[in-house]
Amino acid sequence: MTAEPFVTKVEVVEFEYTVKDWGQVTKVPTLTYKPGNTHHARAMGLRVHTDQGIIGDYVGGNAVEYAAIPAFVGVVLEERALAREVIYNRAKLALRQHARMGMGVLDIALWDLAGKYYDAPIYVLLGGERKKLPCYVSTALGDDEPDGLSTPEAYADFAEECLEMGYNAFKIHGWVNAPIEKQIALVHAVGKRVGGKMDLMLDPFCAIETFGDALKLGWACDEYSFFWWEDPFMDGGVSAFAHKKLRQLVRTPLLQLEHLRGLEPHVDFIVAEGTDFVRGDAHYDGGITGVMKLCHAAEGFGLDVELHIGTAPHQQIMAAVRNMNYLEYGLFHPRVAPPRPPIYKKDYTHAIDAPDENGCVEPPEGPGLGVGYDWDYIYEHKTDGAVYELK
Repeated sequence: MTAEPFVTKVEVVEFEYTVKDWGQVTKVPTLTYKPGNTHHARAMGLRVHTDQGIIGDYVGGNAVEYAAIPAFVGVVLEERALAREVIYNRAKLALRQHARMGMGVLDIALWDLAGKYYDAPIYVLLGGERKKLPCYVSTALGDDEPDGLSTPEAYADFAEECLEMGYNAFKIHGWVNAPIEKQIALVHAVGKRVGGKMDLMLDPFCAIETFGDALKLGWACDEYSFFWWEDPFMDGGVSAFAHKKLRQLVRTPLLQLEHLRGLEPHVDFIVAEGTDFVRGDAHYDGGITGVMKLCHAAEGFGLDVELHIGTAPHQQIMAAVRNMNYLEYGLFHPRVAPPRPPIYKKDYTHAIDAPDENGCVEPPEGPGLGVGYDWDYIYEHKTDGAVYELK
């Protein structure tokens, strides 16, 4: 074993890419199906360099997360690259007034670096051995296109297609501005078509305007024994009291905490009885280090953690965690592939047909994250960036 590496610099790269048949959703910063449209997007990547030439990589996250890096990058420069717990706590302190955004992407890159140092996948470093990760299809947001996800029946058709592909679970993202009657009709259409054949989930992504309309939607989920629903209404998903009331009035289990950051707020929400399942996200909750803390805390309460979007970091985590049911796979649409940049050099895919006949994927087996980023493509399409190092 060579001597422990030290961080010499942190590099941030912003790059551009284009996707076809996607466009911006009005009033919501996300994309939806728009045939014939070309959307120009930007993405971010991070590289942690060391004195031994080992580089920890991660491509993902958004500009808000990366904007916070100058506020805390000093905690990692010239620090031991394997001292993730030390760096986590120092970053947490430095970002106490900045919602702790940015520390997640740095921590993921440090775990990738550790895996390369030890020549092992992250899930092995975490003590895991789970090779088959059950997935659920998570839909794109609804749209207004005649051949898209514009009607309840279109969602039901898509659910049947996914069932035939081998998926055992399906999560609905409805429309941004549809009346509550249409949102309820969507639950009925999918529930009638595949209820009892697949685990069903509903994510209104906080778009339902009132607590009362959320109740009506939850009661519709009850009729088909939905596995969970999440972020039901426009409180932003943060009121423990409101969600405790929903749990008292709706039988369908509630999954919350996508919009609260880190260990302590998650535990407070659990103690306040505001959720049944616990949401975790390596971007928002302090990286892989932070999410593992959530998983162990939730295990102590007897609860399961469900991760937000099943990219490589979350696949590595799930392979090492017992109290977790599904990997979120998406956001998928029946007519077009997700709007992602072509960033992977190795044979790694997050396509809808990646799972096997039982709806499972395997965690990447290469060192670290195991995915192999195409840095030639990323640098060729670079639009901005920064390098942080001590002079």
